[in-house]
Amino acid sequence: MSNPTGSEPHGNAAYGRTTFKRSRSHFADRITADGRDGWPVEAGRYRLVVSRACPWASRALVSRRLLGLEDALSLAVADPIQDDRSWRFTLNEGGRDPVLGIVYLSEAYEARERGYPGGVSVPAIVDVPSGKLVTNDFQQITLDFATEWTALHRSGAPDLYPERLRDEIDEVMDGIYRDVNNGVYRAGFATEQDEYEAAYRAVFRRLDLVSERLADRRYLVGDTLTEADIRLFTTLVRFDAVYHGHFKCNRSKLTEDPVLWAYARDLFQTPGFGDTVDFDHIKQHYYRVHTGINPTGIVPLGPDLSGWGTPHRREQLGGRPFGDGTPPEPSPSGRTRL
Repeated sequence: MSNPTGSEPHGNAAYGRTTFKRSRSHFADRITADGRDGWPVEAGRYRLVVSRACPWASRALVSRRLLGLEDALSLAVADPIQDDRSWRFTLNEGGRDPVLGIVYLSEAYEARERGYPGGVSVPAIVDVPSGKLVTNDFQQITLDFATEWTALHRSGAPDLYPERLRDEIDEVMDGIYRDVNNGVYRAGFATEQDEYEAAYRAVFRRLDLVSERLADRRYLVGDTLTEADIRLFTTLVRFDAVYHGHFKCNRSKLTEDPVLWAYARDLFQTPGFGDTVDFDHIKQHYYRVHTGINPTGIVPLGPDLSGWGTPHRREQLGGRPFGDGTPPEPSPSGRTRL
């Protein structure tokens, strides 16, 4: 497979000859308000490590921006191109993370568990004083940002996981995760025709259901942004650039579904979403790292990205993106690049 560490390129999957299986996160400690796992929420203590290419890590980037955790939780961005030791900090001067002082994310894994044999995944949160990995539980990290880090939220931060809606949010997210977030990978890395076809059908069956759900409502659950929207967005924003062709999910493009395309543009243009996206990192990673799928390593020039900035008119459906809160301050880097 394309990832020399033996795990899924973003770190949470394993491949057999005929099946795709996303492995459970090995380090599932939680950073909580009461510190019950030994890791209390504390401003400045932890460093979030991401790749802007990775949809799982991108969830954490969006959540961190929306909740205003930038000052409390520092950020390390890995090179989208991995080598045989996986995620590396070659984007930094000297090829070393300036806070953690490491060249490879695997060093934080090794500090936590000597001789650690597994894959190295993002997102990951590292304890700065000890240099040890705390968690790589991509499913739980953002939920804890929303519920355990509240003392460090910015004024006006939205409630991304409101208690009264959690059952519905969980139900919606479960289907999206199984058939869309993970489904595109099952299709892309299938090694048997029937395995691919089953995943392909599940992807578009779920996207059709989601499109129907969003036809008369601005957001997936309730009338404000929630964790469910974040999780769907990070797959949709990669769909035409990567999953449609590279992963053979080619029944239709995102741009060919009027509802989903407008919904995705609405989110992209919402502060905290599009300003975390880097299409160059996304394409460089998928097309150059997945050598089993794209052995030439050629990165396509398309698709045309200019449509992401066009009017979506989803505001006509009502809804209040941030509820009783406010949008985050503009990204200081002005990151959105089309």
